Amino acid sequence: MSIKSINVRNQFKGEIKEIIEGPVLSEVDVQTASGIVTSVITTRSVKELGLKVGSEVIAFVKSTEVSIATL
Repeated sequence: MSIKSINVRNQFKGEIKEIIEGPVLSEVDVQTASGIVTSVITTRSVKELGLKVGSEVIAFVKSTEVSIATL
């Protein structure tokens, strides 16, 4: 399967650096050129997608809100 087009503009190519599996949800850390992006997805999806440390992936970020806080 290949992606021909997608409406998500924030796309980050990277490599999976760590997967922390839980019984229902898992955290997937992706090392990108801009830093690490962490995704929380179902553990079922991790297994169905065959995600492993070292896999090359694209992280898609689509959000209706971005919050900013002062330090």
